[in-house]
Amino acid sequence: MKKTVRMLAAGWAAVWAFGTAQAAEYPNQPLRLIVPFGAGGITDLIARQLAQQMGDQLGQTVIVENKAGAGGMIAAQAAQSARPDGYTLFMGTVGTQVVNPLIASRVSYDPQAFVPVGMVTGSPYVLAVRSNLDVNNYQDLVDAARRDPGSLNFGSAGVGSAPHLGMELFKLTAGVDVLHIPFKSGGEAVSAVAGRHADMVMDAIAVVMPQVQAGKLKALVLASGQRSPAAPDLPSSADLGVPDLQISSWNALFLPPGTPQTVADTLGAALQKTLADPVFLERMQQQGSQVYAGTPQEYQDFIAAEQRKWKNIVQTAQIRID
Repeated sequence: MKKTVRMLAAGWAAVWAFGTAQAAEYPNQPLRLIVPFGAGGITDLIARQLAQQMGDQLGQTVIVENKAGAGGMIAAQAAQSARPDGYTLFMGTVGTQVVNPLIASRVSYDPQAFVPVGMVTGSPYVLAVRSNLDVNNYQDLVDAARRDPGSLNFGSAGVGSAPHLGMELFKLTAGVDVLHIPFKSGGEAVSAVAGRHADMVMDAIAVVMPQVQAGKLKALVLASGQRSPAAPDLPSSADLGVPDLQISSWNALFLPPGTPQTVADTLGAALQKTLADPVFLERMQQQGSQVYAGTPQEYQDFIAAEQRKWKNIVQTAQIRID
Protein backbone atom coordinates (compact mmCIF):
# COMPACT_ATOMS: atom_id res chain seq x y z
CA MET A 1 0.00 0.00 0.00
CA LYS A 2 2.79 2.38 0.97
CA LYS A 3 4.60 1.48 -2.23
CA THR A 4 1.46 2.32 -4.25
CA VAL A 5 1.10 5.66 -2.50
CA ARG A 6 4.75 6.45 -3.17
CA MET A 7 4.29 5.55 -6.83
CA LEU A 8 1.17 7.73 -7.13
CA ALA A 9 2.91 10.59 -5.39
CA ALA A 10 5.88 10.23 -7.70
CA GLY A 11 3.55 10.14 -10.69
CA TRP A 12 1.70 13.32 -9.68
CA ALA A 13 5.01 15.00 -8.96
CA ALA A 14 6.18 14.13 -12.46
CA VAL A 15 2.95 15.50 -13.97
CA TRP A 16 3.27 18.69 -11.93
CA ALA A 17 6.91 19.07 -12.93
CA PHE A 18 6.03 18.53 -16.60
CA GLY A 19 3.24 21.11 -16.41
CA THR A 20 5.54 23.57 -14.65
CA ALA A 21 8.20 23.05 -17.30
CA GLN A 22 5.66 23.66 -20.04
CA ALA A 23 4.52 26.88 -18.35
CA ALA A 24 8.13 27.99 -17.98
CA GLU A 25 8.75 27.35 -21.67
CA TYR A 26 5.65 29.25 -22.84
CA PRO A 27 5.37 30.08 -25.66
CA ASN A 28 7.02 27.18 -27.46
CA GLN A 29 4.99 27.25 -30.69
CA PRO A 30 3.43 29.87 -33.03
CA LEU A 31 0.44 31.87 -31.77
CA ARG A 32 -2.59 33.04 -33.74
CA LEU A 33 -4.26 36.42 -33.41
CA ILE A 34 -7.92 36.40 -34.49
CA VAL A 35 -9.11 39.67 -36.07
CA PRO A 36 -12.88 40.26 -36.35
CA PHE A 37 -12.76 42.04 -39.72
CA GLY A 38 -11.30 41.52 -43.18
CA ALA A 39 -7.95 42.73 -44.44
CA GLY A 40 -7.31 46.41 -45.07
CA GLY A 41 -9.22 47.97 -42.17
CA ILE A 42 -7.59 49.72 -39.21
CA THR A 43 -8.05 46.72 -36.89
CA ASP A 44 -6.25 44.49 -39.38
CA LEU A 45 -3.45 47.01 -39.91
CA ILE A 46 -2.86 47.40 -36.18
CA ALA A 47 -3.08 43.64 -35.61
CA ARG A 48 -0.41 42.89 -38.21
CA GLN A 49 2.00 45.44 -36.81
CA LEU A 50 1.30 44.23 -33.28
CA ALA A 51 1.78 40.58 -34.29
CA GLN A 52 5.19 41.30 -35.77
CA GLN A 53 6.43 43.27 -32.76
CA MET A 54 4.98 40.95 -30.11
CA GLY A 55 6.34 37.96 -32.00
CA ASP A 56 9.81 39.46 -31.68
CA GLN A 57 9.26 39.95 -27.94
CA LEU A 58 7.98 36.39 -27.46
CA GLY A 59 10.44 34.67 -29.76
CA GLN A 60 7.59 33.08 -31.71
CA THR A 61 5.60 33.81 -34.86
CA VAL A 62 2.20 35.41 -34.31
CA ILE A 63 -0.10 34.60 -37.24
CA VAL A 64 -2.99 36.97 -37.99
CA GLU A 65 -6.24 35.19 -38.84
CA ASN A 66 -9.07 37.31 -40.29
CA LYS A 67 -12.59 36.12 -39.48
CA ALA A 68 -14.98 38.71 -40.87
CA GLY A 69 -18.76 38.71 -40.54
CA ALA A 70 -21.69 39.43 -38.22
CA GLY A 71 -20.12 42.58 -36.82
CA GLY A 72 -17.22 40.65 -35.35
CA MET A 73 -19.37 38.03 -33.62
CA ILE A 74 -18.02 35.15 -35.74
CA ALA A 75 -14.47 35.95 -34.69
CA ALA A 76 -15.40 36.58 -31.06
CA GLN A 77 -17.19 33.23 -30.83
CA ALA A 78 -14.22 31.43 -32.40
CA ALA A 79 -11.81 33.08 -29.99
CA GLN A 80 -13.97 32.37 -26.95
CA SER A 81 -14.31 28.70 -27.92
CA ALA A 82 -10.57 28.23 -28.48
CA ARG A 83 -8.41 26.22 -26.10
CA PRO A 84 -7.33 28.41 -23.17
CA ASP A 85 -3.66 27.51 -23.63
CA GLY A 86 -2.35 30.96 -24.53
CA TYR A 87 -1.87 30.21 -28.22
CA THR A 88 -5.05 31.96 -29.39
CA LEU A 89 -5.41 35.73 -28.95
CA PHE A 90 -8.29 37.98 -29.94
CA MET A 91 -8.25 41.59 -31.14
CA GLY A 92 -11.34 43.06 -29.50
CA THR A 93 -12.93 46.30 -30.68
CA VAL A 94 -15.67 48.66 -29.60
CA GLY A 95 -18.00 46.55 -31.74
CA THR A 96 -17.18 43.17 -30.22
CA GLN A 97 -16.76 44.29 -26.63
CA VAL A 98 -19.41 47.00 -26.29
CA VAL A 99 -21.80 47.40 -29.21
CA ASN A 100 -22.83 43.88 -30.23
CA PRO A 101 -24.64 43.12 -26.95
CA LEU A 102 -26.52 46.41 -27.39
CA ILE A 103 -27.76 45.76 -30.92
CA ALA A 104 -28.03 41.98 -31.34
CA SER A 105 -31.03 39.95 -30.20
CA ARG A 106 -28.69 36.99 -29.72
CA VAL A 107 -24.96 37.15 -28.95
CA SER A 108 -23.09 33.85 -29.10
CA TYR A 109 -20.29 34.95 -26.78
CA ASP A 110 -19.82 36.86 -23.53
CA PRO A 111 -17.58 39.95 -23.87
CA GLN A 112 -16.99 39.91 -20.12
CA ALA A 113 -15.70 36.32 -20.14
CA PHE A 114 -12.50 37.04 -22.05
CA VAL A 115 -9.25 37.32 -20.12
CA PRO A 116 -7.89 40.82 -20.86
CA VAL A 117 -4.25 41.27 -21.81
CA GLY A 118 -4.40 45.04 -22.29
CA MET A 119 -5.42 48.00 -24.39
CA VAL A 120 -3.50 48.52 -27.63
CA THR A 121 -4.36 51.66 -29.65
CA GLY A 122 -7.01 54.18 -30.55
CA SER A 123 -7.33 55.82 -33.97
CA PRO A 124 -9.52 58.91 -34.50
CA TYR A 125 -11.86 58.78 -37.48
CA VAL A 126 -11.95 60.91 -40.61
CA LEU A 127 -15.18 61.78 -42.44
CA ALA A 128 -14.48 61.73 -46.18
CA VAL A 129 -16.47 61.84 -49.42
CA ARG A 130 -15.82 60.65 -52.98
CA SER A 131 -13.67 63.02 -55.00
CA ASN A 132 -16.40 64.04 -57.46
CA LEU A 133 -19.07 64.83 -54.87
CA ASP A 134 -19.96 68.52 -55.08
CA VAL A 135 -18.94 69.40 -51.51
CA ASN A 136 -15.66 70.89 -50.32
CA ASN A 137 -16.04 71.06 -46.56
CA TYR A 138 -18.06 69.74 -43.64
CA GLN A 139 -20.77 72.40 -43.85
CA ASP A 140 -21.22 71.81 -47.57
CA LEU A 141 -21.93 68.15 -46.82
CA VAL A 142 -24.41 68.96 -44.07
CA ASP A 143 -26.22 71.45 -46.33
CA ALA A 144 -26.38 68.93 -49.21
CA ALA A 145 -27.74 66.19 -46.95
CA ARG A 146 -30.36 68.50 -45.49
CA ARG A 147 -31.53 69.71 -48.90
CA ASP A 148 -32.37 66.20 -50.08
CA PRO A 149 -32.75 63.74 -47.17
CA GLY A 150 -31.85 60.16 -48.08
CA SER A 151 -30.20 61.06 -51.37
CA LEU A 152 -26.67 60.46 -50.08
CA ASN A 153 -25.26 57.20 -48.74
CA PHE A 154 -22.29 55.95 -46.77
CA GLY A 155 -20.25 52.75 -46.61
CA SER A 156 -19.14 50.99 -43.44
CA ALA A 157 -17.52 47.78 -42.17
CA GLY A 158 -20.96 46.38 -41.36
CA VAL A 159 -23.94 46.96 -39.09
CA GLY A 160 -22.75 47.92 -35.62
CA SER A 161 -19.12 48.37 -36.66
CA ALA A 162 -17.24 51.44 -35.46
CA PRO A 163 -17.41 53.08 -38.94
CA HIS A 164 -21.19 52.55 -38.91
CA LEU A 165 -21.48 54.05 -35.44
CA GLY A 166 -19.34 56.99 -36.49
CA MET A 167 -21.73 57.81 -39.32
CA GLU A 168 -24.74 57.41 -37.03
CA LEU A 169 -23.07 59.89 -34.69
CA PHE A 170 -22.59 62.25 -37.65
CA LYS A 171 -26.28 61.90 -38.56
CA LEU A 172 -27.34 62.71 -35.00
CA THR A 173 -25.02 65.66 -34.48
CA ALA A 174 -25.70 67.16 -37.93
CA GLY A 175 -29.43 66.36 -38.00
CA VAL A 176 -29.28 64.67 -41.41
CA ASP A 177 -30.50 61.45 -43.02
CA VAL A 178 -28.09 59.41 -45.18
CA LEU A 179 -28.42 55.77 -46.23
CA HIS A 180 -26.22 52.91 -45.02
CA ILE A 181 -24.38 50.46 -47.30
CA PRO A 182 -22.61 47.77 -45.21
CA PHE A 183 -19.45 46.04 -46.44
CA LYS A 184 -17.32 43.23 -44.98
CA SER A 185 -14.50 45.51 -43.85
CA GLY A 186 -13.56 49.14 -43.46
CA GLY A 187 -11.05 48.74 -46.27
CA GLU A 188 -13.80 47.60 -48.66
CA ALA A 189 -16.02 50.51 -47.68
CA VAL A 190 -13.26 53.06 -48.20
CA SER A 191 -12.38 51.49 -51.57
CA ALA A 192 -16.05 51.65 -52.62
CA VAL A 193 -16.22 55.38 -51.91
CA ALA A 194 -12.83 55.95 -53.56
CA GLY A 195 -14.19 54.08 -56.59
CA ARG A 196 -17.31 56.32 -56.60
CA HIS A 197 -19.66 53.46 -55.77
CA ALA A 198 -20.77 55.17 -52.54
CA ASP A 199 -20.82 58.78 -51.39
CA MET A 200 -19.03 58.98 -48.03
CA VAL A 201 -17.29 57.01 -45.34
CA MET A 202 -15.89 57.46 -41.86
CA ASP A 203 -12.85 55.44 -40.84
CA ALA A 204 -9.43 55.72 -39.24
CA ILE A 205 -6.75 58.07 -40.54
CA ALA A 206 -4.51 55.19 -41.67
CA VAL A 207 -7.29 53.78 -43.86
CA VAL A 208 -8.70 57.03 -45.27
CA MET A 209 -5.74 59.36 -45.80
CA PRO A 210 -3.87 57.28 -48.44
CA GLN A 211 -6.96 57.57 -50.65
CA VAL A 212 -7.16 61.29 -49.90
CA GLN A 213 -3.51 61.73 -50.89
CA ALA A 214 -4.21 59.78 -54.08
CA GLY A 215 -6.98 62.24 -54.95
CA LYS A 216 -9.77 59.66 -54.71
CA LEU A 217 -11.36 61.00 -51.53
CA LYS A 218 -11.89 64.43 -49.97
CA ALA A 219 -11.34 64.52 -46.21
CA LEU A 220 -13.71 66.94 -44.45
CA VAL A 221 -13.21 66.58 -40.69
CA LEU A 222 -11.31 64.61 -38.07
CA ALA A 223 -13.77 63.32 -35.45
CA SER A 224 -11.59 64.33 -32.53
CA GLY A 225 -11.15 67.08 -29.99
CA GLN A 226 -7.82 68.06 -31.54
CA ARG A 227 -5.95 67.82 -34.82
CA SER A 228 -3.62 64.94 -35.62
CA PRO A 229 0.06 65.17 -36.61
CA ALA A 230 -0.77 62.57 -39.28
CA ALA A 231 -3.14 65.07 -40.97
CA PRO A 232 -2.25 68.50 -39.55
CA ASP A 233 -4.26 70.49 -42.12
CA LEU A 234 -7.48 68.57 -41.47
CA PRO A 235 -9.82 70.46 -39.08
CA SER A 236 -11.00 68.63 -36.00
CA SER A 237 -14.66 68.48 -35.04
CA ALA A 238 -13.82 70.85 -32.18
CA ASP A 239 -12.40 73.34 -34.71
CA LEU A 240 -15.72 73.24 -36.60
CA GLY A 241 -17.90 73.73 -33.52
CA VAL A 242 -19.25 70.16 -33.37
CA PRO A 243 -17.38 68.80 -30.33
CA ASP A 244 -19.80 65.88 -29.88
CA LEU A 245 -18.64 64.37 -33.18
CA GLN A 246 -15.81 62.31 -31.69
CA ILE A 247 -15.05 58.66 -32.34
CA SER A 248 -11.95 56.53 -32.49
CA SER A 249 -11.40 52.92 -33.39
CA TRP A 250 -9.85 51.29 -30.32
CA ASN A 251 -8.41 47.83 -29.99
CA ALA A 252 -7.68 45.62 -27.00
CA LEU A 253 -6.01 42.23 -26.72
CA PHE A 254 -7.86 39.31 -25.11
CA LEU A 255 -7.50 35.59 -24.37
CA PRO A 256 -10.13 32.81 -24.20
CA PRO A 257 -11.89 32.30 -20.85
CA GLY A 258 -9.95 30.06 -18.49
CA THR A 259 -6.51 31.01 -19.74
CA PRO A 260 -4.07 30.88 -16.78
CA GLN A 261 -3.14 34.25 -15.34
CA THR A 262 0.55 33.38 -15.67
CA VAL A 263 0.06 33.17 -19.43
CA ALA A 264 -1.85 36.44 -19.50
CA ASP A 265 0.95 38.06 -17.50
CA THR A 266 3.59 36.81 -19.96
CA LEU A 267 1.63 38.21 -22.89
CA GLY A 268 0.88 41.40 -20.99
CA ALA A 269 4.58 41.99 -20.41
CA ALA A 270 5.30 41.42 -24.12
CA LEU A 271 2.47 43.79 -25.05
CA GLN A 272 3.75 46.58 -22.79
CA LYS A 273 7.27 46.21 -24.23
CA THR A 274 5.78 46.39 -27.72
CA LEU A 275 3.76 49.50 -26.91
CA ALA A 276 6.92 51.18 -25.60
CA ASP A 277 9.08 50.10 -28.55
CA PRO A 278 10.27 53.16 -30.54
CA VAL A 279 9.68 51.39 -33.88
CA PHE A 280 6.08 50.53 -32.97
CA LEU A 281 5.46 54.02 -31.57
CA GLU A 282 6.76 55.63 -34.76
CA ARG A 283 4.55 53.45 -36.94
CA MET A 284 1.50 54.31 -34.85
CA GLN A 285 2.29 58.02 -34.98
CA GLN A 286 2.72 57.93 -38.75
CA GLN A 287 -0.76 56.49 -39.20
CA GLY A 288 -2.38 58.73 -36.60
CA SER A 289 -2.96 56.09 -33.92
CA GLN A 290 -2.54 56.71 -30.22
CA VAL A 291 -0.95 53.99 -28.09
CA TYR A 292 -2.98 53.11 -24.99
CA ALA A 293 -1.36 51.93 -21.78
CA GLY A 294 -2.86 51.87 -18.31
CA THR A 295 -3.84 49.93 -15.25
CA PRO A 296 -6.62 47.30 -15.24
CA GLN A 297 -8.85 49.78 -13.42
CA GLU A 298 -8.28 52.43 -16.10
CA TYR A 299 -9.27 49.82 -18.68
CA GLN A 300 -12.49 49.05 -16.79
CA ASP A 301 -13.30 52.78 -16.49
CA PHE A 302 -12.69 53.22 -20.23
CA ILE A 303 -15.02 50.34 -21.12
CA ALA A 304 -17.73 51.68 -18.79
CA ALA A 305 -17.56 55.11 -20.44
CA GLU A 306 -17.77 53.54 -23.91
CA GLN A 307 -20.82 51.50 -22.87
CA ARG A 308 -22.65 54.61 -21.67
CA LYS A 309 -21.81 56.56 -24.82
CA TRP A 310 -22.75 53.94 -27.40
CA LYS A 311 -25.83 52.72 -25.57
CA ASN A 312 -27.32 56.18 -25.98
CA ILE A 313 -26.38 56.37 -29.68
CA VAL A 314 -27.58 52.84 -30.46
CA GLN A 315 -30.95 53.49 -28.81
CA THR A 316 -31.40 56.86 -30.52
CA ALA A 317 -30.45 55.49 -33.95
CA GLN A 318 -32.47 52.31 -33.33
CA ILE A 319 -29.70 50.00 -34.56
CA ARG A 320 -30.69 46.33 -34.26
CA ILE A 321 -29.47 42.98 -35.60
CA ASP A 322 -32.03 40.15 -35.52
